[in-house]
Amino acid sequence: MPYTRFVRRIAFLALSLLSACAAGDAAPEANQAAGSFGHFLAGRFAMAEADPRTGAAELTKAEQLDPTETELASQALMADLLAEHPDAVTMARKIPDNQIAQLVMADEDMRAGRWSAAEKRYHALPREGLTQLLQPLLVAWAQQGGGNTDAALETLRPYAENPRFRGIFALHAAMIADLANRREEANRYYEAVSGNASDSNLRLAQVLGSWMARNGQAEIGKKLVTAVASRSPEVLMALPDVLSHLQDRPVNSVSDGLAETYVAMAAALRSQDQNDLSLLMLDLAFRVKPEFAAARLLQEEIFSLQKHYELALKSVEAMSPRDPLIAMARMRRAALMAQLKRTDEAIVALKSLAADYPASPLPEIQLGDVLRVNNRFDEAVAAYSKAIAMVDTPQKSDWLVFYQRGVAYERSGKWPLAEADLKMALQLLPNQPFVLNYLGYSWAEMGRNLAQARAMLQTASEARQNDGAVTDSLGWVMYRQGDIAGAVRMLEHAVELEPEDSTITAHLGDVYFAAGRKLEARYEWRRALTLNPSPEDIPKLQAKLQNDSPTP
Repeated sequence: MPYTRFVRRIAFLALSLLSACAAGDAAPEANQAAGSFGHFLAGRFAMAEADPRTGAAELTKAEQLDPTETELASQALMADLLAEHPDAVTMARKIPDNQIAQLVMADEDMRAGRWSAAEKRYHALPREGLTQLLQPLLVAWAQQGGGNTDAALETLRPYAENPRFRGIFALHAAMIADLANRREEANRYYEAVSGNASDSNLRLAQVLGSWMARNGQAEIGKKLVTAVASRSPEVLMALPDVLSHLQDRPVNSVSDGLAETYVAMAAALRSQDQNDLSLLMLDLAFRVKPEFAAARLLQEEIFSLQKHYELALKSVEAMSPRDPLIAMARMRRAALMAQLKRTDEAIVALKSLAADYPASPLPEIQLGDVLRVNNRFDEAVAAYSKAIAMVDTPQKSDWLVFYQRGVAYERSGKWPLAEADLKMALQLLPNQPFVLNYLGYSWAEMGRNLAQARAMLQTASEARQNDGAVTDSLGWVMYRQGDIAGAVRMLEHAVELEPEDSTITAHLGDVYFAAGRKLEARYEWRRALTLNPSPEDIPKLQAKLQNDSPTP
């Protein structure tokens, strides 16, 4: 572990402090180190709690108290970057041999226009791991900053001509030539990149589409961006704004190019689940381009994946309201507010989005989700219905909104409408396990279509063998059919899969009772009461125990 030597020294000094108490004064070095360790622990705790500002402050204090411990400086630097501390370079200068510190200092040279100094630092990076890809890109941008486009393109040429690395290096060569107004070279490199345009992400599509729009191929550029946007309803909502800015050159300075470099690395690391290192790359991008939309959206994605919702919210709120991708940021902001239980704010935000983007069903769908989760089922139905009305011919991907409206109808006591929506969802996407489960379980509860319900739930169970809810539903329809032995086996397995689910546990109690295992039934009903049952289920469970019967 990296702090073994430090921790051992602290432990030794702590013992020294104890033995020195009788003598009166503690050794200054011991006091200093013990204080350092306290700030270190506080800093690490803050970082674990997704509070990088406090973490950076505490780790900086620890480093100041024990400046000989370079690992403390390294940790403090990482925290400074994650907290987007403007003075991270001060800490970086204390550990010049650290690779991230070298990048921070070189980037500071770039921001100050010290191109030669930056290029020298980039050249000094070790050619291994991540920096093996980063180094030539950073060197090229430093050379471009110094006005030496020829050298920048020559730095990238061997990589851009190598099929293994062509994509990213040809793209950056194109952006450098584009920035230098060298159209012929820019076009050659952009064409090399566009060979894989069918696999474009949104940022790449924006860059390529911009070049096409600025060079007499506006319609082709629009088609490329539209094709990429059509894969995601969220991006599709932002498409009009993106297309209206297609004539804008995406990289207008060396700082922009530097930010593009770090975001490309961050995206590659994110695809490999190296999220912490990806966040560091993004933080380096923010030091030169704080409002960079592609970076902010990727940062939000990672923070949300890590369940750091407050940090994710700050990510999207840092975007410029004039950015073409602001619709995506606003959608994610509303989703994060709902996640943080700021329900009223989320509803207001989604209604505002629905008014600003009337052609997109997405705000109404998300509004319906928020209302449904908060048991406002009639309002949820209204929101879903507005979204469905925008769809001329429902496609396979529209199964979800019919399923969600069906759930809201069922929860509001309008079963015929719910059943129609659930059947429509299955028509759009046959054998969808969530829909099969909901419809099959609902029929089982009502004692209707039991044979069909069992067949549907069997199909759902085969698709989701480790899903406790589906296993419970299959066991429940067996119970309704009188297959008590099968129901016991299935519900025991469901409880194994979801041991903390009150409804499944109560169902197991019911089938135990039907099997004549009354003592075990009462045990399961009592246990269900301890598993946070819904308010309407509590009196039902109490009645089962009081009446010694599964029928309250």
